[in-house]
Amino acid sequence: MAVLGTTMLAAGLLAGCAPEPPDQTQSETPSNSAEPAEEPAEAPTPTEFDPDGTAEDNLALFAEIVNDVWASDDNVHGHVYIDALVDKGFDKSQMQVTSDITTIEWPAESIMFSVAVGEGCLVGQVGPETGDPVAIVQPVLGEGVCLLGNTREIDW
Repeated sequence: MAVLGTTMLAAGLLAGCAPEPPDQTQSETPSNSAEPAEEPAEAPTPTEFDPDGTAEDNLALFAEIVNDVWASDDNVHGHVYIDALVDKGFDKSQMQVTSDITTIEWPAESIMFSVAVGEGCLVGQVGPETGDPVAIVQPVLGEGVCLLGNTREIDW
């Protein structure tokens, strides 16, 4: 009886994993098409901050910088992200960064940094507990800042 029950359970699980048939309502592209379909070309990532652009306009460059620094050997220090952003033209006076050391002198599990650009904020988050680096656009907060809570002075 136990073998029969196990066999029926295995058959039921396998039946649940069977692929569904393709949707017949979708149009199919003929396989004998003379020309391959053209894919839209991706716009190249700008190499410098656009001071006349919005936060959205500058997000691709911001994300590229965040990813490049994260891939480097010195990726757990907030000042490295700030310096890399400044090198590409972002305004240091519009930036915030959280501490990369906790109050008990341990490395922070994640750090955040931001740049206010017009009515938007470019916000990045990295760290051993963050997983992949994050780069997003958020609205400027009521007090004209991007990050709430304790941030460190950018005095270098």
